[in-house]
Amino acid sequence: MAIYAVGDIQGCYDSLRRLLDRCHFDPKKDRLWLVGDLVNRGPRSLETLRFVKSLGDAALTVLGNHDLSLIMLAEGFGKRGKDDTLDEVLAAPDREELLFWLRHQPLMHLEDGYVLVHAGLLPQWSAVQARALAREVETALQGENFRDCLAHLWGSEPNAWDDGLTGWERLRVVVNAMTRMRFCSPKGVMEFKAKGKVSNAPKGYLPWFAVPERRSRDVTIVCGHWSALGLHVEPNLMALDSGCLWGGCLTAMKLPKRKIYQVDCAPGEAVPQLFD
Repeated sequence: MAIYAVGDIQGCYDSLRRLLDRCHFDPKKDRLWLVGDLVNRGPRSLETLRFVKSLGDAALTVLGNHDLSLIMLAEGFGKRGKDDTLDEVLAAPDREELLFWLRHQPLMHLEDGYVLVHAGLLPQWSAVQARALAREVETALQGENFRDCLAHLWGSEPNAWDDGLTGWERLRVVVNAMTRMRFCSPKGVMEFKAKGKVSNAPKGYLPWFAVPERRSRDVTIVCGHWSALGLHVEPNLMALDSGCLWGGCLTAMKLPKRKIYQVDCAPGEAVPQLFD
């Protein structure tokens, strides 16, 4: 059995299928780990959702910020982005089945020394603590009152973790760290406006994974979200968003040997922007 970890797809379904062919992925014996952002901005979000769902236990995806945006929009919350390509999902006859399945995916996965998460972990969190916090969010998203959670989910405050946080503020910090974060301060204060390359870090901030004494250094974090970072591999980090949506590559990494597979963005799937 092989595990193939794949970067952000964002509706680039043709690229995904070409990548899996290149990997010789076999759902009968292999597993697929997806870093989230299955949907949006690319042209075939609906096909992507249907395909990943059809793989059953052979595929594991964590939630990304675009996945959460889709769930929120379907329930009347959040804002439409000018580049959103979610209408086909929202109008699909199997919409409710797909959204129910997506809402029941984990925010973070911990297994055999690996953490699968969309964006990252705050420096104060160990992997075990982060998994427990993710479970709090998952319980709220999957419960009978999940719409209350969605109504309070988005927003950039608070921008730092505090063990005393409760209620929606507590869950919001967890969601923001795991699905939106790129830069934070050494004390874990998140900054959400800066994008682009690492050199764009505001004064006093650095990439979340570069914070000294980060408590999750004892595991290998597999993540995406940061297309301008590109494929970035360190001993305890595999950042796999290589900007397929923006005309780059879609990347898979075979675990545990770290063999890299890539395909160029399929014709017609690239968006005419450089980075997200």
